[in-house]
Amino acid sequence: MALIKPRTRGKRLVRHRTRLDWETNETLYAYAHFIGEPTEYVINQVIDTVLGKDKDFLLWRADHQGSFVPRHPDAAPNGRHRPAGAKAAAAASS
Repeated sequence: MALIKPRTRGKRLVRHRTRLDWETNETLYAYAHFIGEPTEYVINQVIDTVLGKDKDFLLWRADHQGSFVPRHPDAAPNGRHRPAGAKAAAAASS
C-alpha cells in the first residue's frame, strides 16, 4: 500500500530548483510512477508527511508563521525577475 495517496485537489505551485543524489532521483521517479503522479507531487507530499510528524518543528512553526523563503536579489518589486541587463540599467538610472 502506498504511503502517498494520489492527489484529490490542486494546489498553487511555485518553481524550486534543487539537486538530488542519483539514487534518490531514481527512487523519486520510481515512486511517482508507482502511484501515477508527477515527481513534483511526490516531493510535496514527502515534505508534508515527514515534516508534519516533527512535533518540535510544528511547535516552533506555530510561533514563527512568517515566510522564510529568501528573496532573490534581482527580483523586481512585482516579484518577477529582471532580465540580465536590467539590474545594471536600473542602477545607472538611480
